[in-house]
Amino acid sequence: MQILVINGPNMNMLGVRQPEIYGTATYDDLVGMIQSEADALGVQVSFFQSNHEGALVDAIQQACFDKVDGIIINPAAYTHTSVALLDAVKAVGIPTVEVHISDPDTREDFRHVSYIRAACTATIRGRGLEGYLEALRLLAKKES
Repeated sequence: MQILVINGPNMNMLGVRQPEIYGTATYDDLVGMIQSEADALGVQVSFFQSNHEGALVDAIQQACFDKVDGIIINPAAYTHTSVALLDAVKAVGIPTVEVHISDPDTREDFRHVSYIRAACTATIRGRGLEGYLEALRLLAKKES
């Protein structure tokens, strides 16, 4: 099984960006955590992060050609603005889990809207970095 983990804008700033919300772990720490869990589950995992919406769309589309079995995506700020990401996930038809480190529903009103959620099989929010591991387990379970 092959899972693609996609992270949107500012996720490369983990550990620096608003540690009171996102914690002090770095993006490399997150990647290491997910890789360790993937190894334990016997799942192949790859990672993509970009601050650019079009690059995220390209990564989702490429997943179709790379025969990816599942996508974990934290669209970050694009959650609340990007119909393009929604359309890309719909187009590829790959089971996708939306993940958010914080719970957007407890933050500013504009963060309560998720465009991509309509195309996702599940949403995990407010669980910190552990949410990514939950998403990985969920997708691995779907394939077994």
